[in-house]
Amino acid sequence: MRSIWKGAISFGLVTIPVKLYSATEQKDVSFHQVHRGDGGRIRYKRVCTLDGEEIPYSDIAKGYELATGEMVVLTDEDFEDLPLSTSRRIDVLQFTPAEQIDPIYFAKSYYLEPDAQGAKSYVLLRNALESSGQVAVVKVALRQRESLATLRVRDGVFVLETMLWPDEIRTPDFEFLEEDIEVRAQELKMAESLITTMEADFDPSEYHDTYREALQSVIEAKVAGKEVITPPMEEEAGPAVDLMAALRASVEAAKREREGTPAKPRKAASGKSKEKEEEKAPAKRKARKSA
Repeated sequence: MRSIWKGAISFGLVTIPVKLYSATEQKDVSFHQVHRGDGGRIRYKRVCTLDGEEIPYSDIAKGYELATGEMVVLTDEDFEDLPLSTSRRIDVLQFTPAEQIDPIYFAKSYYLEPDAQGAKSYVLLRNALESSGQVAVVKVALRQRESLATLRVRDGVFVLETMLWPDEIRTPDFEFLEEDIEVRAQELKMAESLITTMEADFDPSEYHDTYREALQSVIEAKVAGKEVITPPMEEEAGPAVDLMAALRASVEAAKREREGTPAKPRKAASGKSKEKEEEKAPAKRKARKSA
């Protein structure tokens, strides 16, 4: 694994330097959009809707649209000025029983690895937290977004679980909640009996993604049957911004050269027009002699 962030756990007067790693990954079959006939890749351009020109990444900013349709454009400098006090710290705010936190708040999981000089402090906090049966509620900033999170221990390693803010959790608003639906005692008892008969310890290894496995089988069958397309090699194009700059420079150079160079000589006449000019030439010479 490769670390994606470096910082420190701040716990009272103790600072524990750590590296952060993604704890999960999506095991999905990825596809490209291609031309059905020849397998060529389909590419999309970043085009401005106003002038129709392709825009390089360096000229793209973030825009916030107002209700009036007007756009507020934010630059990288605007984001740099925002107060992210936890930009390189995982600040421990409190310790809470894990069962008090609804899983709906959890967003993404990360592993924390201690730097060599912080290993002892890391193990000390880990052991104390594990024996307490609680989780640490922390605040952290990742990718220009400040989040609540929890620290818990799994397999001897701190797991950082980023959380949604309370106003990001939707309130269920369904009509049946307002209805007076009666459930008979016998029906409830039967449902509870069904739950009891299906009780079992959770073992995630017993479950697998049958759709992904079936899809992979389809792909392997096509490969075995030689149902594959080898699209022709694409020529690598230079960056759009460099090409445009080169074209503009070429046009300017051509203008300067044209303005500073005399007009080009006329091309030699051809065919009958050339013969007429030769016939006129002797007549002009005779007229000069007689004069």
